[in-house]
Amino acid sequence: MVVAGLALALWPMAAGAESFTLERALNFPYVSGMSVAQKADHVAWVRDLGGVRNVWIADGPAFKPHQLTQYKNDDGQEITSLTFSPDGSRFVYVRGGDHDENWPAAGNLQPDPDSSTDEQKVTIWTVSPRGGAPAKVAEGDEPALSAGGTLAYVSNDQVWTAPLSGKGKPERLFFDRGKDHDPQWSPDGKRLAFVSDRGDHSFIGVYSGKTVPILYLAPSTNNDFSPRWSDDGKRIAFVRRQGNGGPPRPILTQTPDPWSVWVADAATGDGHALWRGPNTLLGSFPDTNGGANLTWAGDRIVFLADLDNWEHLYSVPASGGKAMLLTPGAFMIEYVALARDGKSMLYTANTGNRADDGERRHLFRVPVDQAKPVAITAGETVEWQPVAADANHVAFISSGATRPMAATIAALDGSGKRDLDVVDPAYPSAAFVTPKHVTFKAQDGTTIHGELFQQAGGAVKPGVIFVHGGPPRQMLLGWHPMDYYDNAYAVNQYLAAHGFTVLSVNYRLGIGYGHAFNHPDHAGFAGASEYQDVVAGAHFLQALKGVDPNRIGIWGGSYGGYLTGMALSRNSDIFKVGVDFHGVHDWSALMDLWLGKAGGRYEKGDRDAAMRVAYDSSPVAGIAQWKSPVLLIHGDDDRNVPFNQTTDLARRLEDRNIPFDELIIPNEIHGFLRQASWLKADAATAAYLTKKLGAK
Repeated sequence: MVVAGLALALWPMAAGAESFTLERALNFPYVSGMSVAQKADHVAWVRDLGGVRNVWIADGPAFKPHQLTQYKNDDGQEITSLTFSPDGSRFVYVRGGDHDENWPAAGNLQPDPDSSTDEQKVTIWTVSPRGGAPAKVAEGDEPALSAGGTLAYVSNDQVWTAPLSGKGKPERLFFDRGKDHDPQWSPDGKRLAFVSDRGDHSFIGVYSGKTVPILYLAPSTNNDFSPRWSDDGKRIAFVRRQGNGGPPRPILTQTPDPWSVWVADAATGDGHALWRGPNTLLGSFPDTNGGANLTWAGDRIVFLADLDNWEHLYSVPASGGKAMLLTPGAFMIEYVALARDGKSMLYTANTGNRADDGERRHLFRVPVDQAKPVAITAGETVEWQPVAADANHVAFISSGATRPMAATIAALDGSGKRDLDVVDPAYPSAAFVTPKHVTFKAQDGTTIHGELFQQAGGAVKPGVIFVHGGPPRQMLLGWHPMDYYDNAYAVNQYLAAHGFTVLSVNYRLGIGYGHAFNHPDHAGFAGASEYQDVVAGAHFLQALKGVDPNRIGIWGGSYGGYLTGMALSRNSDIFKVGVDFHGVHDWSALMDLWLGKAGGRYEKGDRDAAMRVAYDSSPVAGIAQWKSPVLLIHGDDDRNVPFNQTTDLARRLEDRNIPFDELIIPNEIHGFLRQASWLKADAATAAYLTKKLGAK
């Protein structure tokens, strides 16, 4: 059955939920892209309300916000790469595109989620921070502004330049044989460092002018990236990982991913390794937000590494020496930024003075040469993406359990905290529950964490398991830094207010609980060990007072869609219904693509064994035991999970007469770009769970 639209039935609601429609729940402000000018007190961010994205800006010292752009439609065109000229006189941004991973099949076509008859492009725009009509500069991405106001950007894998007036003709800045990206101007604005991707290796190149040959820094067979200039412009730091190739590697077991921090002379190209990570699993390149987060801070270089089971900040003298651990403790670091003094780092961590702060994010500041972190924020809130608003203030994004996100500012000691955005007072926050942190044990004894959404009192209700995607994600005790999971959070709140008890399971493979939890053995295509955590969550929910153990459903997207399929194919006795957003259903169909992209070499026998395990770790392997109904939701321009993962599953379900419905959204990508798409999919989710589980 094709679901064209599902009406939401009304049933007894929690107190305060009478006017709590799903449309209102999803009409929260989403804030992203915090950016500042280097030499002026400007703070900018993107505010998305009802799918309409606009840039907002606040100028110091008062930091009074005003809307900078005036877009009106839910057209699915993202606004990214917020960039100030260093002196703050010009502001540049990118509109359009999909800044998520692209499958080769996507080609150069950009997303067209509102089915416009015009082909969509990624475009660069400029506007004065004081206001006025934005001017289109060029088609391109990754804008970088020099100290003198020269724009460099990437188009068709080459670096271009164009006048900021939007009236001149763009021209290619230089030719390079590689696929170029990440342009970085020198402090004086006279040279440009960039990454030249050559396929199985990559270089850091330096452009110094049309009559000067490009200089490549310490070229090798490795992959070099993240070029960062020293303050005096004489040196460039960068990250080095192994190039492709080498001896055959095992597919089903983990192997180290060694990396190092290098420094090179920007005039000669001579370079050396400043720091090398150990050739161990813990010493592997970090996969948290921002990767290594390489930052040049005065005479020290700061980076993020996972050496003691946690992602932490380290610093090393640029002249060489031992790396210093700056942020010791059993927590992880995300969202790293240099403070305005150039001598301390701002960062987000899942720690604080509350026992459940492991399920939140708070802001901290630490000197680059001392392990003396100081908390900036605390309490039952969630904060992330700090930027140095001026010498004395930090701007960031914050949220709470019942309060959606807002751009926020505070002094560096946390005082004077105030929101720059105002949440609509009519937003149904009063109908939300405050989720509780819970733990339970998986079959192998691993402690699993989760967030429980449950209204107090009332009749016995059905239960719903929510499983996030990623899988390196962590759902929190509040609104999430990613828009995808903010939508999920709103849906879980809506379900809790309308007849369900919801448990969001932070299964192994997720972040926030250490390296071993984030990188378990025999997970995913190598054995699906994380699925036992989902079953443990269901058992926890079944034993919970006020939950009907015979009415348990499950829903999730991407990797959560995969785990939803696993639940229905392996345990239809527990999970009576599922909603599967763009899930992976057959790992083996993706293996050759992934192995090819990784550039590694594998023994034929090892590949054959991996294919068997991958298939057995997939929902399609248990199709004979699949009994429960499922709603399949997928956008057919998905660039993360191929759409044929859902078409294949649908044919298999049809073949065995397993009941399913489907909601297909033409031209939408993996993370839906339009609010109209989210509303359609989320309304169908709530209605389907209600119909099949009989919430009342």
